[in-house]
Amino acid sequence: MGCCFTAPAFERPTTTVFTTPYDDQKPGTSGLRKKVAVFKQEHYLANFVQATFNALREEGVDFRGRCLVVSGDGRYWMTEAIQTILRIATANGVKDVVVGVEGLMSTPAVSAVIRRHTSVSGEKPFGGFILTASHNPGGPDADFGIKYNGSNGAPAPESLTSKILEHTKKIDRYVWTEELIDIDLSKPAIKRLGGGKTVEVIDAATDYVALMREIFDFEALAAFVARKDFSMVFDGMHGVAGPFAKAIFVDALGMDESVLQNCEPSEDFGGGHPDPNLTYAKDLVERMGLGTQAAGEETPQFGAAADGDADRNMILGKGFFVTPSDSVAVLAANAAAAIPYFHDGLKGVARSMPTSGALDRVAAKLEVPFFEVPTGWKFFGNLMDDGKCSVCGEES
Repeated sequence: MGCCFTAPAFERPTTTVFTTPYDDQKPGTSGLRKKVAVFKQEHYLANFVQATFNALREEGVDFRGRCLVVSGDGRYWMTEAIQTILRIATANGVKDVVVGVEGLMSTPAVSAVIRRHTSVSGEKPFGGFILTASHNPGGPDADFGIKYNGSNGAPAPESLTSKILEHTKKIDRYVWTEELIDIDLSKPAIKRLGGGKTVEVIDAATDYVALMREIFDFEALAAFVARKDFSMVFDGMHGVAGPFAKAIFVDALGMDESVLQNCEPSEDFGGGHPDPNLTYAKDLVERMGLGTQAAGEETPQFGAAADGDADRNMILGKGFFVTPSDSVAVLAANAAAAIPYFHDGLKGVARSMPTSGALDRVAAKLEVPFFEVPTGWKFFGNLMDDGKCSVCGEES
């Protein structure tokens, strides 16, 4: 899909906004998560975003004149938060900001865009803000969240999140771009802000599907899903996974749209809880024959669901549940034979401490290095950055 350009505009003036710290902005393993009402407090989001830029500066990250990715899972208040971040980022000297259409980008897609995208100015992203509270509910009375991923596409390491916390405790001002009207995020476009700065709205599914094609054999997958003895259903739980599922299963693999359910993103996730488990993914559980099934409805052979930001999944077979512990073990056991990206073998495998020992046995059988880490994807990221891990997973 093509982009439209707007005429160059004059340099937008910036101003300094004075503020006071909040004492509850300690990032967890997946960023900062609070109730929407907390984030809506005056300067609350702005403080955290500016503190992140201050911490990046202290870490030696040169973000002036460079590119930043900003998107989220579609939950309530995300659009307003994106506009706030745009004003603060450009005021801090960020040249190009990349945003998904409607502000939507799954967490894996943000990682892919950070690592693969080149902005209209020829800049590679130095990192990105993801607006998500993952599998937590969304809506005016529910949860919101923000986290920062670095240039490697992975969650910020503890060294950076510790600095962010310290800056949230002492922040007394942030910078803000004046007169920046809300950017239209409804379709791919390039908005020129003046001073050489841009906001680029992209269809993130394009980059993501391109990456998936490099990892998996799409021709073999298309042939498999076309078999008469195979059927499946994917439940997006009204999170951000929906558009990406359509791009892969329907557009790339040629499946009928009937394989998708609950794949329209919603600010409150359709009034549900976007946690893909046997309790909250009720529609999928029933469809797969584990609950009360509609009379005459045929049970698919395979079922899957994703959480709000599409970085957590649940796998079901016809009438049975595949535990996350078994899922990662099955992937590792078959990766070299079934996934082209791993044809040369695995560098290693890793699991979180609460995850069962199934992966341990696979590692022993394959004679590849095995690692056990605390819960939190940043720990897997450390192993991947060191070239020690190819497949990893945790208990949920």
